[in-house]
This record gives sequence, C-alpha cells and structure tokens, in this order.
Amino acid sequence: MSLRLYDTAARAVRDFTPLRAGHASVYVCGLTVQGPPHVGHVRAAVSFDVLRRWLIARGLEVTYVRNVTDIDDKILTKADEHDVPWWAWAFENERASTRAYDVLGVLPPTYEPRATGHVPEMVELMQRLIEREHAYAVDGDVYFDVRSFPGYGALTGQRLDALEPAADTDTDERKRDPRDFALWKAAKPAEPATASWPTPWGRGRPGWHLECSAMAGRYLGAAFDIHGGGLDLRFPHHENEQAQSRAAGDAFAQYWLHNGWVTLGGEKMSKSLGNTALVDEVVRRVRPVELRYYLVAPHYRSTVEFTDAALEEAGHAYRRIESFVKRAAERVGADAGAPVLCADFSNALDDDLGTPAAIAAIHDMVREGNTALADGDDRAVAGTLGSVRAMLGVLGLDPLDPQWAAAGGDDRLARATDGLVALALEQRQAARARKDFAAADAIRDQLAALGVTVEDTPQGPRWELTR
Repeated sequence: MSLRLYDTAARAVRDFTPLRAGHASVYVCGLTVQGPPHVGHVRAAVSFDVLRRWLIARGLEVTYVRNVTDIDDKILTKADEHDVPWWAWAFENERASTRAYDVLGVLPPTYEPRATGHVPEMVELMQRLIEREHAYAVDGDVYFDVRSFPGYGALTGQRLDALEPAADTDTDERKRDPRDFALWKAAKPAEPATASWPTPWGRGRPGWHLECSAMAGRYLGAAFDIHGGGLDLRFPHHENEQAQSRAAGDAFAQYWLHNGWVTLGGEKMSKSLGNTALVDEVVRRVRPVELRYYLVAPHYRSTVEFTDAALEEAGHAYRRIESFVKRAAERVGADAGAPVLCADFSNALDDDLGTPAAIAAIHDMVREGNTALADGDDRAVAGTLGSVRAMLGVLGLDPLDPQWAAAGGDDRLARATDGLVALALEQRQAARARKDFAAADAIRDQLAALGVTVEDTPQGPRWELTR
C-alpha cells in the first residue's frame, strides 16, 4: 500500500504495512460513559471513521474495535451525585454516545466491548504480569512495577526518573515506586457492592489502563495494526497500555495514531473544565452532516477551535458541494458516472489522511461540474458526479446517502417539505403564466426568507435549502 501514517511512537510518518495482507486491525479508545458526549469526544470517532473508510476503499478488510469504559471513579461519583445505580448511569450515557455516533454517520464498530464484560481477561493479564514479576498485589490492589520494564516511557519519549508519581495517591506508601500505576483497585466500603468482582487478590474493580489491553487482546490478538485515540490519551493511558501489554509478552499495537483536540475558548473541550458543546445540543442548531464536515475538514492531528462562525462557514462549504450533487443527480440520475477517485484526493488521504487537501480536490471537481451543468454537457456532469460522490462516500459526506438524504433523518418531514415547496412553486408558475410577476416574485421572496433558494433552469424551477 502507498498509505503513510504518522506514528506517535516513531514520531514520524511511516509506510503502513498491515501484519496480515489484505486485512487491517484497529483498536480505538471509546468513551468513559460518565456523561453525554460533547463535540470533542466525537472528533476521535469521526477521525478514525475516515481512516476505516479509507482502508476499506483501499481494498482492505477491517476489524474495528471501539470499547466502552463503563466502570470508573467518575462514573461512580456522578451516579452517587444523581442518586442512581452506577450501571444505570453508565448505560444511559452509553446510549447517548451511540446516538451521537449514529447521528454523525460513524460506522458501527465490528466489536464494541464493555469493560465490565471482560473481567476474566483482565484477571488473566494480571496473572501473567505477576508471574513475569512486572506486577505485584498489596491488600487487594494490584500495581504495575514501572521499573521492571525498561521500555516504560518509550511511546511518549519520556524518561522514568522525570515522571510524576501516578495518581493513586491514597496508596502511594504501599507502592514499590510512586510512579507504579494501578491495574486493579480493591473494593472500598463506601462503594456499591455491585461495583466489584472477585479475583485471586480479593474483590475489586479494574484500573482504566488494564481494560483496554485486555479487550484489545481479546478481539485483535497479541499483535494488531493500529491503536487510535485522542491526543490527551498518550500519557498516561496509552503509555501504560503499551507497557503492561508488552511486559506480558504481547507485541501489541504496531502504529499509534492520535487525533487533536477540539478547543473552546482556547482550552481543550472537557467535562471537568465545564467548557463543552454537547452533541445532542449542537445538532439542534446545525445539520449533523454539516457538523461532520466541520470535524472532517481539518487534518485529524490539528487542533480545532469550536465557534459558531466556524460551524457556519463549514455549513456553507458543504452546501456548495451538496448543491452540485443534487443538481447533477436531477440532470443525469443519481447513479450516473463511474465512482472514480481522483488522484489528488487519493494522494491526499494516502499522506497521513490529509483531509484538507482531499476536500480541496472535491471542491475543484465541483467547480468543474458546475461549469459542465451550465454548458449542458451531461456526459461531463455524469463523470464528475460519479467521482464526487465516491470521494464524499469515503469521508462519510455523500448528500445522497440515506443517512443524510432525509431532512433530519425524518422521512415524513422531508416529504412534507418537498410537497409544500412544490405547491408554492406551482403557484409561482401559475402567477408567471398569467403575467402576475409581482405575485411570482413575492412567492420567491417568501421562500427565500425561509431559507429556500429557487433557480429557474431550462428544465424548470429547482430549489434547495441554503440554511
């Protein structure tokens, strides 16, 4: 393959060579379901959805795993604050996360394991680490011994002696080294009995880092191609994942990919900072497809500042593409033209998923297509339409995809809108036929005030939503 990806571990762009010819294995850290997802959360899902779609377009079979962390300190705290069982709180927010993925057109994963469903795999992994003298148990807690593994810090290029102690401050005095991190946390009297599981070292619950190593191993094996996640997960989460898995004897991930943050007011979007834009709220203000375009258009490793102005600009850009696709489909048929990816588009995505250049290539073709429409060159229109739709499909942005074709995903609303606009246009045409141009112009202006632009063409009037 000619695909090259920026590998965080190598700190360089590398040729992507899958472990198994014709197949790519990908593990992406999903959400800790402590609350409903914000735009920063779903950027990772959208970014790695584009990667997955491109791997498929390149002819690979893809096994894609995205986990759910459904047991965690924050989940227990939030559930207690709201006086509901922790598992009910987690499930409610897992559903909100799934809803956000679905509304933004993210393909469902091949497997979506929950942490609580994989405690046996976690226990087995801890046993291997203890047998290899890379972990130790103290009063029901199990810790990873960072000094036992010389490669600790390699992923993020850090020296062990320069690192701060791990966050398990309440049990620091029982650690061999303050930087040792918890694999397993002993049950506490104040926590619900349902939030613990039996192990050879006593009842307790998993540490965050252990979960992903166990689930990745369960579904992808000891070695897999790509591990993805947000930039904020590089340390300590991914550093700890790599250390514990390789200390246990697994090769683990061959490539590490990290997407950039979405910032709000110059700071990383974060629930703990209180500066979030919940997906459920944002998609009431903008169409989901336009939010997806906004997230896809920048390079996945760049930082994106979330503003209403930027959302509006993205919406205008997407609607220019959408307008051509719909006009062309009306002229030559939705399935006209071969689904050929242009060279500039393919080269851009092969260069570390360069979506800015890929989208620029789409806009270039749209301009050519609009010229062909104006010239009445249906053959050129068909060829451009087939290519543009193929490229948009790779990015999950094809306006004619059933995901986006119905307004807001509601077929009844789409049919009602179509019917009402068609009725208004019939009245406008009747007014023009009787030379009542004032009435015809008034109808056009009323439609424009509602965000419906009317264009008179040789084939008759056509309309589109402009906002």
